Amino acid sequence: MQPSIFSCLASYVHYNMAAIVECGADSNTAENHMSLKKALSVASPLSLRIIAECSVTKARACDLILPHSAVSTPVFMPVGTQGTLKGITVDQLEGLGCQICLGNTYHLGMRPGPDLIEKANGLHGFMNWKRNLLTDSGGFQMVSLVELSEVTEEGVKFKSPYDGKEILLSPEKSISIQNSLGSDIMMQLDDVVSSTVTGPRVEEAMHRSIRWLDRCVAANKNPHKQNLFAIIQGGLNADLRKACLDEMTRRDVPGFAIGGLSGGEEKDDFWRMVTLSTDHLPREKPRYLMGVGYAVDLVVCVALGCDMFDCVFPTRTARFGSALVPWGSLQVKHKQYAKDFQPIDPDCQCPTCKRHSRAYLHALFKSDTAAMHHITIHNIAYQVVVGGAALTFLILRGQNV
Repeated sequence: MQPSIFSCLASYVHYNMAAIVECGADSNTAENHMSLKKALSVASPLSLRIIAECSVTKARACDLILPHSAVSTPVFMPVGTQGTLKGITVDQLEGLGCQICLGNTYHLGMRPGPDLIEKANGLHGFMNWKRNLLTDSGGFQMVSLVELSEVTEEGVKFKSPYDGKEILLSPEKSISIQNSLGSDIMMQLDDVVSSTVTGPRVEEAMHRSIRWLDRCVAANKNPHKQNLFAIIQGGLNADLRKACLDEMTRRDVPGFAIGGLSGGEEKDDFWRMVTLSTDHLPREKPRYLMGVGYAVDLVVCVALGCDMFDCVFPTRTARFGSALVPWGSLQVKHKQYAKDFQPIDPDCQCPTCKRHSRAYLHALFKSDTAAMHHITIHNIAYQVVVGGAALTFLILRGQNV
């Protein structure tokens, strides 16, 4: 019998949340927030309505109201790095029920550039996407392009992977690009270090992320149209993460993201930092856990109180012939599926599973890029279904608010 994705939750319901030690820590950030008062006083174009909450875990079902439409949470957000998801069209993405997807500020800022996209009425118009968009700040490239970057108080200096030119991505520049892109949710530029890094660099990055948040808030020209989220840092150090939470939650930004995790750390450390974060984030604000895409992680982190998730995993793994299924993954490129006329998942209602067999996809993978396209459709549908299943479970079994 194939296990339900929710059976994975049972192992974590009794996770020892009390093991987290809450230790106060003073932040050395500047106390002068005079320049922020005007920006923070503007009414946010975002609202969150909690529909139901689990009586056992911290899971909750919400309506997140954004400028382009409402989003039901928990929600998985596919990543379209350069204004498109590899292997899938905008129409297909809409057809799968995707309510919000991501764009990458770093890459879009270089190609095709913010000026061109702004002339197309922003990224929505440029890619003809009528639903919501979230743009990251470009900060993650500090980790993914570490050999090409240098971090200073001014910002992040990159060597362009396209032409080798040096680029400075400051908090102000990141927000300027995101204002031009016109995304519904913008992310602050944060100082990102790998979750496996320890020592003084983690504390430096945490304090700098707070200072950069203030600069991002002050630089936002569209607070009445675009929602700026803060990103909680602090690595795996509970004291540093708590200090960051204390400081950032003083800024009345529209939402909060949990950053600096899902980078190779032990699962127990990961759960502990997620729990610490959701314990201290405001109940009335959305909580976005960055870079999480495995189905089991999604379900567990919904139980720990997170609302929003993103990851390149579903599309990236599709390019290698790996289809996501409730029991793990199915490698259609393997020869055992050459004569298997079942769909990827007999219970899946996506266009790929309705029309094509494992044998067909196996044959395509040997000679045609269309296999990647079909598997991508299935994988995105699967992730959307996981979020929808968690939402339905909470509404049916949770406590209505």
